[in-house]
Amino acid sequence: MPTDRDLVQIVDAAMAEAVRKSGPWLVCKPGCAECCLGAFPITALDARRLRDGLAALALSDSPRAARVRHRARAFLEAFPNFPGDPVTGLLAEDEDSEERFAAFAEDEPCPALDPATATCDLYSARPLTCRIFGPAVSSGAATLGVCELNYQGATTDQIAACQVEVDPQGLEEQLLAGNPRQSIVAFALAH
Repeated sequence: MPTDRDLVQIVDAAMAEAVRKSGPWLVCKPGCAECCLGAFPITALDARRLRDGLAALALSDSPRAARVRHRARAFLEAFPNFPGDPVTGLLAEDEDSEERFAAFAEDEPCPALDPATATCDLYSARPLTCRIFGPAVSSGAATLGVCELNYQGATTDQIAACQVEVDPQGLEEQLLAGNPRQSIVAFALAH
């Protein structure tokens, strides 16, 4: 039976290929945190990976883990109008809630982002959205977002030539079967 670890390995391998194909078109590097602003939905797999990463960080660097947890709690306190269940952290799925989520905490840094270094304190445990954002990637028939800082001066054809499929077997969907509900990073890390 495939696992989340298998999914992460597949995605990371695809991203390594995207980086190779994109070469100098990519400007992503540690300290560039443009993509670390705003709340975004994460899956149950992402939430579990983040919690496991925070637990591992607590063993290796407990003050740093405490800062991450504090930022997550502060995030939730600063945004009490969460468009979902404030107890479970699950996003509501109705149209009104989805519209409210589109503008929810849109300029707030991710709780895992260290404000002093602009790097992710949970980089190895980061959600798939974070793993795949930046280079030209696709998932199924959908082309996913490309960071506006990358591919400056590139033509549409040049960008398309760099594109890779991040989960060609649809493993994430298989692993999520029966649990499509989503949350946000702050809820995964605050408790």
